[in-house]
Amino acid sequence: MEKIIIASDHAGFRLKEKLVTWLISHRYEVKDIGSFSEDSVDYPDFAHPLAEAVEKGDFSYGITICGSGNGINMATNKHQKIRSAVCWCEEISKLARSHNDANICSLPGRFLKEAEAIAIVKTFLTTDFEGGRHKRRIDKIPVKNP
Repeated sequence: MEKIIIASDHAGFRLKEKLVTWLISHRYEVKDIGSFSEDSVDYPDFAHPLAEAVEKGDFSYGITICGSGNGINMATNKHQKIRSAVCWCEEISKLARSHNDANICSLPGRFLKEAEAIAIVKTFLTTDFEGGRHKRRIDKIPVKNP
């Protein structure tokens, strides 16, 4: 059973709740770390713990949701072992996994219907990384300290 960690800010709360239900019904082990209401919160407070858990290998993948998908994505990508991609359609989701070996799927909660988000997440979680020339490229992403 794959372990998924999921988080959102207030703008992504409703979509997150729907995705958690879908993930559980499709036999994923899910850890929801918030937010737990539509009360205003700051997305970095959820992005950093999620990214740390994925970096440590506690979870196979992360799913983040904020209004545009961008802010929470930017915060998770500050972590060296994270490759988070804003996925707004299935094709982008597939390429994020197959070419970039993305380990976090970031969704724009204000711009997706539930069915679209489910299709994107399903594609993300079922697409394998192709390796090859793509592996060489992603190996160059982390910043090397002198």
